[in-house]
Amino acid sequence: MDVSSESNFNHEEKEKTMAKELSMTKGGSMSKEMGMSKPMGMSNGRGGHLYMQTNEIRNAIVHYRCGEDGQLTEIERASTGGAGSGTFKPISGQESAPNAFEGAGSVILSTDRRFLFTTNGGDNSVSSFAVAEDGRLKLLDRKPTGNPIEGMSGTAKSLAFSPSKGILYVLHSFGPDHLRLMSVDSDGKLTARNDRHTVNTADKNDRVPTMAVLSPDGKFLLVGTTFDRPIAHTGLYPDGSPILWVPQKDGSYRVIASNAPDPDGLVVFPLRGDGSLGAAKFQDAKAGSPFYLVFLNSRPDTFVIGYAVGDGCALATIDRDGKIDVGPLVKIDTSAGLPSELCWLGVSPDDQFVFATNFGYSYITSYRINGKGLEIAKDPACSKVPGDGTARGLNTTVTSGPADNWVTPDGAFLYQIYGNACKLVGYAAQPDGSLKEVTSVKIPYNSPQGLAGF
Repeated sequence: MDVSSESNFNHEEKEKTMAKELSMTKGGSMSKEMGMSKPMGMSNGRGGHLYMQTNEIRNAIVHYRCGEDGQLTEIERASTGGAGSGTFKPISGQESAPNAFEGAGSVILSTDRRFLFTTNGGDNSVSSFAVAEDGRLKLLDRKPTGNPIEGMSGTAKSLAFSPSKGILYVLHSFGPDHLRLMSVDSDGKLTARNDRHTVNTADKNDRVPTMAVLSPDGKFLLVGTTFDRPIAHTGLYPDGSPILWVPQKDGSYRVIASNAPDPDGLVVFPLRGDGSLGAAKFQDAKAGSPFYLVFLNSRPDTFVIGYAVGDGCALATIDRDGKIDVGPLVKIDTSAGLPSELCWLGVSPDDQFVFATNFGYSYITSYRINGKGLEIAKDPACSKVPGDGTARGLNTTVTSGPADNWVTPDGAFLYQIYGNACKLVGYAAQPDGSLKEVTSVKIPYNSPQGLAGF
């Protein structure tokens, strides 16, 4: 497949004085009204760029121009040359449902913003793009990860990139080879490596990881998990909600959520000098389904964990040996049903706020990071966004399927995918942690995932 032709929107060139480095999937610095100056970003009138993959059968990256008022304008759709899963959800076997792979980080930018990488979950491949000064994309390469396709779709779904090692780490929902590695040369060309790693244990041979993230010092690759067994193997209730329990030999039932209660849901791989991975260490994440991991911008040993079944967030630290220490779980209001599926996080650039997306509740909750840890800022932080009534969360509530989010470099705006509502919604971040909707654009039904930008 060829790269799709660019649309004819006129727009300014990206200012060369914007931030030199952004995180792989989140970025920025907070606005003055939230406590930081804003030397860069959209509030200075320069505009920004946001990228989302459609995850359609003919997969494409949608490139949006972000106005200084938060408005989105579609600039182009660039074919990845690969296949997404479409509306099919491999993790549950549903013909059409949002959040196809139960993961995050499927679209990332290199820290120097030369390259954009994306997964193609349908055919287990990765595409690389060159990013021009004006944000436009040029397809450079597409290569299979090395994992075979079994059934209707593959499950490649999360990426982490080490520029110093020139290695891309590709995480798959299904194993046993959950992690595959790719070399990336100076021109953005990809070469699949033979390395393969699993997050399975001796007694859990069918686990489902969610995302991979590199520690800021580049010494460790952290992997979150959600299930010890795929929902596709446990089935669905008549109303379409997934079954979270499996029978045991003694007649009892066991929850399939990871780290509930077995203390092995957070997996840490050390990086060797050549970028290859050492033996995995399975550690206690302290709550069920440690789905999302994001490091703070100014504290490189500290990260936030979002728990899909634990229904909250916690601050954690990693030491020089890769040992994890997790602080108290701060839960949200779960009166709407358990679990909330708190699955995606966006951290404000000044590390003051964490924005947590609740898949089951169809809205976002905000946390404040204080001197001691986390506290709820606004729960909910925005109004519930309705879907078309066909999708249900693990708690059986009807959901609009919110998935990946992204915070702008100046912290002024947050963008949120609502797949079952066919919407990408933009919010203006408020001083109290609440979110005010300022824009909404139509996106493909159920399939989209991954947000990255600058």
